[in-house]
Amino acid sequence: MDVRKSSVTYERSIKIPSYQNLQKYKPRLVAVSKTKPKELIIDSYNAGQRHFGENYVQELVDKAHDPEILEKCPEICWHFIGLLQRNKVNKIVSIPNIYLVETVESEKVASSLNTAWLKSRKADEKLRVMVQVNTSGEEEKNGCSPAEVASLVKFVLENCKSLEFVGIMTIGKYGYDTSQGLNPDFLSLVQVREEVCKSLGLCADQVELSMGMSDDFEQAIELGSTNVRVGSSIFGYREKKPSTKITEELTEGVHNVKV
Repeated sequence: MDVRKSSVTYERSIKIPSYQNLQKYKPRLVAVSKTKPKELIIDSYNAGQRHFGENYVQELVDKAHDPEILEKCPEICWHFIGLLQRNKVNKIVSIPNIYLVETVESEKVASSLNTAWLKSRKADEKLRVMVQVNTSGEEEKNGCSPAEVASLVKFVLENCKSLEFVGIMTIGKYGYDTSQGLNPDFLSLVQVREEVCKSLGLCADQVELSMGMSDDFEQAIELGSTNVRVGSSIFGYREKKPSTKITEELTEGVHNVKV
């Protein structure tokens, strides 16, 4: 099966390193594999990709526990990038090789994750998390408001000892034309980081920025993104499946990430 390996290599070896002098850390490429078969994940892994992102809890659970993926992708790092409901956190913490949960948006979700992780893992092993920020202010988007971020980060740092806060994440408005100038959602996330660091006495290199998808990740990297979530540029565009979407929305909540 053709996984468009040349595309995977192109994103990793040409575009992303071209911005390596703009920031301290080389950006991380997260290949968003939602709705894609395990064969594509395995082929991408064999091409050198290690970080993969999923939007739906059950799909991530199924893929992460798949015997073939476990055998052939021992160093895979899973990112959860979709809506996380409190009643799903036990499934999240059970995932082998879970690397990062990028969509913590409330104290309740953070507390639930903290408790579940503490019960299921070693005391000295922490779960990396990011706080999701609704930079566009759209009601249909998940995430806390920019004004609430510092408070939520402080809560995680002080009350969730089994969680490791590593950064902030945004999705932003879909379809922004980057030829019109800098993406306001990216600028907003950069500003939020500055405010969080100032308020809590953190260094900027302690707070990653997860922003940028297939259509705009280059500009996101220019503005300091350390984590880009790319799907269609690697795996190709997804076919629309209305019946599946309806089912997933009923069980997981409205899907809020497009790549």
